[in-house]
Amino acid sequence: MSFPKNFLWGGATAANQCEGAWDVDGKGDSISDHNRAGSRTANTHRAFDLVIDTDKYYYPSHTGIDFYHHYKEDIALFAEMGFKVYRLSIAWTRIFPNGDEETPNEAGLQFYDDVFDELAKYGIEPLVTISHFELPFHLGKNYDGFLDKRSIGFYEKYATTLFERYKDKVKYWLTFNEINFGTMDHGKRINGLFNREYSETEQFQALHNIFLASARAVVAGHKINPEFKIGCMLAYITMYPKTCRPEDVLKTQQANAKFNYFCGDVQVKGKYPYFMKRYFEKNDIQLEVTQEDRELLQEGVVDYYTFSYYMSTCIAEDLDKREDKSGGNLFGGVSNEYLETSDWGWQIDAVGLRYTLNQIYSRYEVPLMVVENGLGAFDEVQEDGSINDDYRIDYFKRHIIEMEKAIDDGVDLIGYTPWGCIDLISAGTGEMSKRYGFIYVDRDDEGNGTLARSKKKSFYWYKQVIESNGKNLSDL
Repeated sequence: MSFPKNFLWGGATAANQCEGAWDVDGKGDSISDHNRAGSRTANTHRAFDLVIDTDKYYYPSHTGIDFYHHYKEDIALFAEMGFKVYRLSIAWTRIFPNGDEETPNEAGLQFYDDVFDELAKYGIEPLVTISHFELPFHLGKNYDGFLDKRSIGFYEKYATTLFERYKDKVKYWLTFNEINFGTMDHGKRINGLFNREYSETEQFQALHNIFLASARAVVAGHKINPEFKIGCMLAYITMYPKTCRPEDVLKTQQANAKFNYFCGDVQVKGKYPYFMKRYFEKNDIQLEVTQEDRELLQEGVVDYYTFSYYMSTCIAEDLDKREDKSGGNLFGGVSNEYLETSDWGWQIDAVGLRYTLNQIYSRYEVPLMVVENGLGAFDEVQEDGSINDDYRIDYFKRHIIEMEKAIDDGVDLIGYTPWGCIDLISAGTGEMSKRYGFIYVDRDDEGNGTLARSKKKSFYWYKQVIESNGKNLSDL
């Protein structure tokens, strides 16, 4: 079997990494706007400032790649590649600057009207992430984010505002980006937990409230337009046992369940899985969960499942003691000697994508989309302006081949939106030098550059892939 005729080929970005214009037209500050730049090469992580000091520090999201003022040019380039779908996020603080206002900001709503109209001009379907690490800073500072149940209502109002405004322009929606970040300690901040130290009970209570917010949005969206397709989005880290020792296999099963399956089970099946209930009991985590909550989770299950896939990792029983750790955007793990690594130390595993698609589909049997996948690398501009990113072409070629094999296995895969289809700032460090795009943007790690767009070799290669519906993967 090959890719279905209506397969959704495209690309993905996030508002906080590309839009810029952080305080333009009434936009408020999000948590992302408080992240300073860091550097992988200097081994410095992004600092989070409660008070923004632009005189002293550089905050990459404040300018991004200025998609806010370049969206027509960028969408024209997406159309030239042949995109069928473009995954983007809406900046919550463009619509509700503080998150708790009574009325939305019309200038923000109009901006996305203009973006959707531009996409429609080229026949490109928008795939909208409602919340992609865009929590209003005000909600974190004054409500402890989603730890406060009032934030459920704030999110529902925000989502409903979008559904009503764009009910005839957007069909595909995602409620929260990489929601399973909330199971990890360093995922607390994106859920608004940054004022103090928070207990594990508070961490999971905030995540529970996010589940409820997502479910409310699904219910509201389907009432506004029954044709809406509303999905979940998880960061999927494929895990293999380091060895066939039963202890390594068991450790892998446990890590996989908590990180990869827990949130999907709640959003697709509408209930907490047994292993998390037991985890809460063992760790004295007592959540406020009402019967009404349980009924809402059942009613608000998603229509389809989407995920990010960049790499795989290995798990060992003695993981904490080992020195052969691997890199990754969420999860270290142990290195796999059978895989090569990217410039950022991420293990490249195309076959793992086929394995993962089968794993997810066998568990949920709902349509799937790979909404993030790609290779972050250093790109070199030649004297003639060309960028010969054959390494990126090779990465995508191998992953697309494995997606086609997964379809042949029987997986209902409906779309593919590679991450950072245009260069944007890194979520992890704020760098520009970690480039993913088919389109190069003249911007450096300090925010210097003309912002001029240019086509990489992979631009032309992906164009032929889409034109042939995945049949022509040959080198240029």
